[in-house]
Amino acid sequence: MGLISLLWGIVAMLWMIVALIPMLGWGNWFLIPFAAVGAIIAAIGIAVTSRENRGRAKTGLLLNGIVIVVGGFRLTLGGGII
Repeated sequence: MGLISLLWGIVAMLWMIVALIPMLGWGNWFLIPFAAVGAIIAAIGIAVTSRENRGRAKTGLLLNGIVIVVGGFRLTLGGGII
């Protein structure tokens, strides 16, 4: 679970970088739910993994959380479209 959430977070970060380009802000409408699913996977990974092996899941949760916050902020700046 930890590796899946980490890879999911990396893909979401790359997608977020593309969505920061002007006129591609509409991609955030798809990005935020995508990152939310990654955060849920990471939370499940944290819950079912032993304490010593939670690093990947925590990193995936952090990456997906950053993507959700930045994507939401970008949507408010662009009025939800731009």
